[in-house]
Amino acid sequence: MEASSSGITNGKTKVFHPVAKDVNILFDELEAVGSPCKDDDSLLHPGNLTSTSDDASRLEARGETVPERNKSNGLYFRDGKCRIDYILVYRKSNPQTEKREVFERNIRAEGLQMEKESSLINSDIIFVKLHAPWEVLGRYAEQMNVRMPFRRKIYYLPRRYKFMSRIDKQISRFRRWLPKKPMRLDKETLPDLEENDCYTAPFSQQRIHHFIIHNKETFFNNATRSRIVHHILQRIKYEEGKNKIGLNRLLTNGSYEAAFPLHEGSYRSKNSIRTHGAENHRHLLYECWASWGVWYKYQPLDLVRRYFGEKIGLYFAWLGWYTGMLFPAAFIGLFVFLYGVTTLDHSQVSKEVCQATDIIMCPVCDKYCPFMRLSDSCVYAKVTHLFDNGATVFFAVFMAVWATVFLEFWKRRRAVIAYDWDLIDWEEEEEEIRPQFEAKYSKKERMNPISGKPEPYQAFTDKCSRLIVSASGIFFMICVVIAAVFGIVIYRVVTVSTFAAFKWALIRNNSQVATTGTAVCINFCIIMLLNVLYEKVALLLTNLEQPRTESEWENSFTLKMFLFQFVNLNSSTFYIAFFLGRFTGHPGAYLRLINRWRLEECHPSGCLIDLCMQMGIIMVLKQTWNNFMELGYPLIQNWWTRRKVRQEHGPERKISFPQWEKDYNLQPMNAYGLFDEYLEMILQFGFTTIFVAAFPLAPLLALLNNIIEIRLDAYKFVTQWRRPLASRAKDIGIWYGILEGIGILSVITNAFVIAITSDFIPRLVYAYKYGPCAGQGEAGQKCMVGYVNASLSVFQISDFENRSEPESDGSEFSGTPLKYCRYRDYRDPPHSLVPYGYTLQFWHVLAARLAFIIVFEHLVFCIKHLISYLIPDLPKDLRDRMRREKYLIQEMMYEAELERLQKERKERKKNGKAHHNEWP
Repeated sequence: MEASSSGITNGKTKVFHPVAKDVNILFDELEAVGSPCKDDDSLLHPGNLTSTSDDASRLEARGETVPERNKSNGLYFRDGKCRIDYILVYRKSNPQTEKREVFERNIRAEGLQMEKESSLINSDIIFVKLHAPWEVLGRYAEQMNVRMPFRRKIYYLPRRYKFMSRIDKQISRFRRWLPKKPMRLDKETLPDLEENDCYTAPFSQQRIHHFIIHNKETFFNNATRSRIVHHILQRIKYEEGKNKIGLNRLLTNGSYEAAFPLHEGSYRSKNSIRTHGAENHRHLLYECWASWGVWYKYQPLDLVRRYFGEKIGLYFAWLGWYTGMLFPAAFIGLFVFLYGVTTLDHSQVSKEVCQATDIIMCPVCDKYCPFMRLSDSCVYAKVTHLFDNGATVFFAVFMAVWATVFLEFWKRRRAVIAYDWDLIDWEEEEEEIRPQFEAKYSKKERMNPISGKPEPYQAFTDKCSRLIVSASGIFFMICVVIAAVFGIVIYRVVTVSTFAAFKWALIRNNSQVATTGTAVCINFCIIMLLNVLYEKVALLLTNLEQPRTESEWENSFTLKMFLFQFVNLNSSTFYIAFFLGRFTGHPGAYLRLINRWRLEECHPSGCLIDLCMQMGIIMVLKQTWNNFMELGYPLIQNWWTRRKVRQEHGPERKISFPQWEKDYNLQPMNAYGLFDEYLEMILQFGFTTIFVAAFPLAPLLALLNNIIEIRLDAYKFVTQWRRPLASRAKDIGIWYGILEGIGILSVITNAFVIAITSDFIPRLVYAYKYGPCAGQGEAGQKCMVGYVNASLSVFQISDFENRSEPESDGSEFSGTPLKYCRYRDYRDPPHSLVPYGYTLQFWHVLAARLAFIIVFEHLVFCIKHLISYLIPDLPKDLRDRMRREKYLIQEMMYEAELERLQKERKERKKNGKAHHNEWP
């Protein structure tokens, strides 16, 4: 039973190498009963170790030395030569013994070598260590079309015109006076990743002499080795039956607790990396990527790709690119804010608000809210000017164009990365059908036109009905979000009166701000609670749809979770931006909820201050919470595990755990892979672009968060998580389409924010049509004189409804009861022919708002499409390099084959076996 791969005869049992790719060796019931159980303690070697290979004993018999360092670092088998490529973990008390036994026999039949070892902490936990010999790696690398280096690249300089070469010379002279780029990584500490400087081709054992093989043990790197082993494990049977196959099913039914590749040793070292070099790639990644001291450095993406695979490497490449592109957006946003600070003293509108001590505003709520001077909102008028000034429109256009430039240049960046990482011609292999899909539709089969094999088939009517039910569930959950927002609206309406009657003067005088602040915090708590519910609902609806493959399931789940979270996060923001204070009516004829609660009005200084508070608080709170959950939760979990070990074994005893046990005690990667990381950044991208006209500091907050986010994610991947399986990918998948959708939505929302939420259009109409400069074609500060008075209407206090009449009569302002108060609107005075009817200025402002929305959207969309057209998806020099590489590869392959044939001909001539008709 302990022989690994060669054929053995043991009573009735025979094991041979499988000839075909999909053949697995299975034992009948009698043989399985008669054979010893692999989970039996008697098979464990003294010292909690058992080996399926006799290499160590043979080495000892011959008197050969075994590398002691390899034996002690926990990365190799007992012999110190066979590297551990994969770890399986199970419990002996688990009843799925027979499935594991058959599965492990088939593992050995595929040629993989195996060792078992029990845990030092819990003897019930068994670690199964797997090693893939060279023959197995070569065979499956050929089947999987793994691309390997075969010849160094020949670089060439592209053609340059004389004018461009002169410019390059001048730029190079100027750069000599500048300091060296501090963001560059020290190349001396990084390993020579020679596969990036070589032409690659799908590995072939027949053409093995073409490839650069210095050492067979290191030809396939650790990530590739673990990926090949995982590929093998996914195709090994554990029971009789067409669907009883693969490691994923065994993990699902609990036969194995965990499966993961090993980290390459510890990420810490007693010696300095500058004097002694890196201990391993994990240590190097920690020092030059996950350490906080290198927060300003570029990421070593090639090393990340080598260690974690292309899929995770692409995520960090995208995150780094997004963070780098935020620099100009943050700078311009900060400039807009500082422009508002510098022009604050020259703002005619804020001056008039601060000087309007004789203008008395109507109460903003029923009964308890008092009359107030307009000058009391002086601070809020100044804060509003910081965000709503002359540069806001320019910034909104800039951010819409920025989103397009970001996506277009990411296409080019992705193309360069795909070329460097050999992903241009890579195509995903035919995906396996999900086990749930097979179990549901195993009775109906249809011929697959690609593979030519029968497979389960889902009828069109069944698929449509499931999609309809799923869409209904999505619609229902969106209605739940709207109901939650409606509850927040009721809270705001009720608490305005409560805070207005509060005993503390600070809260009583700032009742609207207190209402907005508490409502935002409650809204954030509701958002976090609903997120937990949404994940369960999205899982339920996605499983109800029965997607055919894992990628279809992942895309469907991703789209649902994004829709849920996006609506959940932004619904209250949309309410504040476009509905707050828009449908309240006017004093004497207020609109009410359920004919009871008066709808909330905007602050006398405008509605933009509420939107700024909403965005600022939500962005800060959500990013802080996400960073805590990303790093704090794994840190607490790992600390708790170490604490339990210390309690069980005593703090005095220092236990030296092998690498597989250290990694097992780490946290597994999220069940949805990179979903949470992408979702957090995509939602942040939406916040940064959709309402950026109301909050220009959003890109700056996003930039500061992302600088921390990159190092947090790096630290988490390197130190707190088990090493994820290295998987390949060409791009960021469905997330790119979501980013494009957000870019389009941002143009529309920013147009409405400027036109409806801010006072940009009313000020513009007043300057050109009603102000002192009317008809002169000017719009300076002197043209805004009298704007505040023109934007306020007059209300006769005696026209108040009984339930709206305030308790105070306003005598504290002038000593006599007030007769009139003012409110924000364009309505006729009470003694006109049509009391409180809309004025002509209202219709002019409305027409200007609609015209602005149409012009802004068309102008920005034209610019976006023009930029998309002018920026090619593939850089010209990269296109030339690809075409040249294809030409050189054909030439080199032809020359190598010709050289081989000539060598064979010489050998045959030497041996006297030459043929006269041989070519060449």
